[in-house]
Amino acid sequence: MPVFTRFSGSSQPGDGVPGAEDEPAGGEREEGEREATAASGPGPEASRASLGPGLDRLRTWRSWRTRHPRTARVLHLATTALAAALVLGALLLPNTLPALKAASFARIPAEAVIGAVVVLALPRRPRLVAAVLYGLGLTALTTVNLLDMGFNEYLGRGFNAALDWDLLPDAQAYVEDTLGGGVATAAAVGAVVLVLLVAAVMVAATIRLATVLARHRVRATKGALIAGTVWVTCSALGLTLFGGPIASERGAGALRVHAQRTVESLRDEAAFVQQSKADTFGNTPPGQLLPDLRGKDVIFTFIESYGRSALEDPIMAPGVDRTLDTSTEALKKAGFAARSGWLTSATFGGSSWLGHSTTMSGLWIDNQRRYRTVSAGDHLTLTKAFQKTGAWDTVGVMPGVQKGWPEEKWYGLDKLYDSRDLGYRGPKFSWSTMPDQYALEAFQRRVHGKKRDKPLMSFVILTSSHQPWAPIPKMVGWDELGDGSVFDAIQKAGNKASDVLTDTTRSREEYGRSIQYSVTSLTQWLERYGTDDTVLVFLGDHQPIARVSGNGASRDVPVSIVAKDPKVLDKVAGWNWTEGLKPGRDAPVWRMDSFRDRFLKAFGSTPHPSEG
Repeated sequence: MPVFTRFSGSSQPGDGVPGAEDEPAGGEREEGEREATAASGPGPEASRASLGPGLDRLRTWRSWRTRHPRTARVLHLATTALAAALVLGALLLPNTLPALKAASFARIPAEAVIGAVVVLALPRRPRLVAAVLYGLGLTALTTVNLLDMGFNEYLGRGFNAALDWDLLPDAQAYVEDTLGGGVATAAAVGAVVLVLLVAAVMVAATIRLATVLARHRVRATKGALIAGTVWVTCSALGLTLFGGPIASERGAGALRVHAQRTVESLRDEAAFVQQSKADTFGNTPPGQLLPDLRGKDVIFTFIESYGRSALEDPIMAPGVDRTLDTSTEALKKAGFAARSGWLTSATFGGSSWLGHSTTMSGLWIDNQRRYRTVSAGDHLTLTKAFQKTGAWDTVGVMPGVQKGWPEEKWYGLDKLYDSRDLGYRGPKFSWSTMPDQYALEAFQRRVHGKKRDKPLMSFVILTSSHQPWAPIPKMVGWDELGDGSVFDAIQKAGNKASDVLTDTTRSREEYGRSIQYSVTSLTQWLERYGTDDTVLVFLGDHQPIARVSGNGASRDVPVSIVAKDPKVLDKVAGWNWTEGLKPGRDAPVWRMDSFRDRFLKAFGSTPHPSEG
C-alpha cells in the first residue's frame, strides 16, 4: 500500500506495491524511494513517536499483507480497478435514464487522458492537491448528472443551477404532504449523505489512481501517450461505437452546458425585469376593460396537470375522451355550449403556479425567480383587470393553499378562500387537501350561491389530479357531501401513493382517472349551479410528469370556454376553436402568455400601453 511505502521507505513482495516479484524500472523505483524519504520526516524515532497508535495499526496491516501476499495483491488490484471504474463511470455517466446503458460507457474520455498526464507531470504534494480537486470535480459532475436525470424524468428538462435551487423546498414539502414528514426528512438527509459519500469515494479513487500512476511512471506515461493518440485518431476520423463517438468529452461537455445555461439564465432574468415593467393594458382606464362581459359571472378554473397527453396517450385517452364527450352532451342539454383549443404551458410536470401566473399576466413565467419578480410588481393580471373595473367582486378558491398567500393582492382578489376556509373535515387524498367535488360545493355554498350587488369573478384551482394520483376521490351525491366525512371510506379503500409512484403504467392509468374525476366534478357543478350569466374558462396548468406524459411530450394543455349566452362565444369565433370540450388535434395552439391579451381584446378591452 502507498501509505506503508511512505513510512517504511521500502517495499516487499505482497505489500500491494512493486517489490521483488514486480521490480519497477529504475526511474520508477527511484521516484518511489524519493517520495518515501521525503515523507519519512526527521528520522525513524521522531516519526514513530508522532505516529503513536497509527503506527501500530500500520504494523498490523503490514503483517497481514506479509502473511497473505496473494490476497493482498488481489485486493490491491481490485481496489485499483474499482477506482478506475468509478472515475471512468463518472466521466461517461449520461444525464437521462433512457441513455443509461452499457453502450454509453464504451468510450474513451478525454478528461481521463488529460488527468493522467497532469498527475504524471506533478511532484507529490501538487499531485495530491490535483487528485483531490479532480475528485471533487467528478462529484460535481455526478451530482448535476443525477439532478438532470431527475428533472428530465419528472419535469421534462435538465437541471438549471441558477434557478432550480428555489424548487428544493417545494419538492420537500411535496414529499412531506404525499408520503409523510418522516419520509421527507429521511429523503433530505439521505440526499446530503449521498453527496458527501460520493465526494469521499471519488476523492479516494482519484488519489489512489494518482499514486499508482506516479509509482509506475514510465509505463503510465506510455499508456497515456497511446490513449491520447487513439483518442485523437478516433476524434479526427469520427469513429463511432454502439451509436456514439468513441472519443468522448462527455464530462467537460456536461459541465460546460451547465455553466452556459447558468450564465444565459442570469442574463435572461435581468432582461425579464425590464420586460415585466411594460404592459399593453397597463394604462387602460377601468371603463375600457372587459365591457363585453359586464353582468356576467366569470370563473377561471385550472385543473391540475390537465395536459394534452390525457387526450392523446393510448392508455389515458379512451377514458378521458369518453368523459369529455359525455360532459359536452350533458352541458348541451343544460343549455351550455363550449369551444376548446390548446395553450403551450410555461412549465411542465410541476410548479403549477408558473402556469397560473403566465396565463393571467401575459408574461412567460417559466421559473421561480421570474414568478417572484412579477408577483412583487404591479403588472396587470387578467383577474386584476376585473377588479380594476369596479364592476365585479373578485374571489379566489384555492384548496391547495395551506398558509398565508400574499400573491392574492397581485392577482386582484378581494377575498381568498384557502384550505382552512372551506369547512372540510374529511381525509386528505395524498397531496390534495380535499376532493374537487367538495371544493366546488363549498365554493357554491360560501360564495357563488349567495346574493350580491355585483357579478362575481372567481379564480378556482382544483387539486384532485395532482400527482401521485393515489388515492383518487370518487363522485358522491352532491347532497351527501356535508363536511366531507363521506370521503373517509373512499380514501381508505384507495390505492397507496407508494404503489402507484413506482409503477409507470399504473401512474398513467390513475392519472387518467384523476382527470376524469376533476372534469366530471367541474362540469356537473356547472350543470347544477350555472346560470344564463355564467361564463366558465377552464384549462390545465401543465402536462403531467415526463414519466407519465412520455419522453418528448409537448407542453400543450387543453383550454375551454363554456357559456349559455351565444354572444359570449360569438366574441371568440375568430379563434377557430373546436366545438365542445375536446379540442381537435388540429385546433390552434397558442403560447400560454398570449391568452391574457387575446381574452381582453376579444371582450372589448382597449390597449393603453405602459412603458417599462
